[in-house]
Amino acid sequence: MKEISVGLIGCGTVGTGVAKILLEKQPLISSRTGLAIRLKRIADIDTKRDRGLAIPAGVMTADAGAVIGDPDIDIIVELVGGVTIARDLMLRAIDSGKHIVTANKALLSAHGDRIFPLAAEKGVDIAYEASVGGCMPIIRTIRESLVADRIDSIRGILNGTCNYILTKITEEHCPFAVALKEAQEKGFAEADPTLDIDGLDTAHKLAILNTIGFGMTIRLEDIYVEGIRAITPLDIEFAEAFGYRIKLLAISKQTDDGVEARIHPTMIPRGNLLSDVAGSLNAVEVSGDCVGDMILYGRGAGMMPTASAVVSDIVDLARNIAAGIRQRVPALSYRPEAIRPLPVLPMDNLVTRYYFRFTATDRPGVLSKIAGILGNHHISIQSVHQKGQDTGGQVPLVMLSHLAREKDVKQALAEIVQLDIVTDQPVLIRIEDTGGH
Repeated sequence: MKEISVGLIGCGTVGTGVAKILLEKQPLISSRTGLAIRLKRIADIDTKRDRGLAIPAGVMTADAGAVIGDPDIDIIVELVGGVTIARDLMLRAIDSGKHIVTANKALLSAHGDRIFPLAAEKGVDIAYEASVGGCMPIIRTIRESLVADRIDSIRGILNGTCNYILTKITEEHCPFAVALKEAQEKGFAEADPTLDIDGLDTAHKLAILNTIGFGMTIRLEDIYVEGIRAITPLDIEFAEAFGYRIKLLAISKQTDDGVEARIHPTMIPRGNLLSDVAGSLNAVEVSGDCVGDMILYGRGAGMMPTASAVVSDIVDLARNIAAGIRQRVPALSYRPEAIRPLPVLPMDNLVTRYYFRFTATDRPGVLSKIAGILGNHHISIQSVHQKGQDTGGQVPLVMLSHLAREKDVKQALAEIVQLDIVTDQPVLIRIEDTGGH
């Protein structure tokens, strides 16, 4: 039985899960692959922590360089995280001719334009299934299963922290801060949740999906990103009343003029499968010209789901090594020479439907003034809802628009906020459905 040796760099939560699978499930993996995939070395700065594993003597080291430099190791698994030390280690490993498995979406989206060309030059493979969607095989699905499809759109709930928070607010009508605190207590959110709740983690993932879906250069900076901090129980209550749920949605669409790439809180019609994705679960909907719409759904994070995706990549590369094959599938789905810069459409050009919530003084003429300004900017109102007066003499006034252009919406809101009858910043949430014509 051919032996394939693996070096693991970074043995935190996910790394421990990978080690657990490779050490404890070797008979199962061998029975499916005909290979002996051996975890030869583990590098981590903390070599003493009890990880609940029977790690063989001599496997653990604090020296990542010794793992990269081991001539017997075929595959390096990078699970350090971050974009500095991890980048340097990965580039060294590639330069040494090692195949790479990683879950590091931040690194790939920030430095992929350097990492992937070097791997192609050195003739090594990079596998990164766990970087997007945890255990959902979205990378493999687009790269291999949909190889004959023109990908028209990708829409996804790609951050379990945000989805847990929004689910909590929806089900229990609690404030954002309370939902966030519970997410942190349950381990669904970091002590510093900025990357998650401000949409940046989702942006890293969407940058990768854009590249493999559309054959475009990785351009993280062109993605419009808006987080969920401003979402309130009141907005979720209104959304429910109108037949929608609010999700942090990553959206990419390929058009004749370029690519839409945006992340923001989005109202999705109840009945759409994405609207029913609850808790910390993730889901991605891909639309192709041959297959139509398809959805993948599952755990987007966590020790064992993510470790499962990492090990699937290890096995995939091990099979290639055993067969003497390199770069059987292009790392970014398209051949390197076919990847090209595609224009990313400015957010101002977006045409969609909108939810507006205004906090206004409760007196005659308020509705007509606001509606008049919206009309002057070519924004037609589909429905209006006004809730009862509060103790301060102010009322929330909610409107849903027909299709409108983002630039016109911004100009209208800038004018409306100057009115003395409007007492707070308007709330805007985009609507993603096929209605409103």
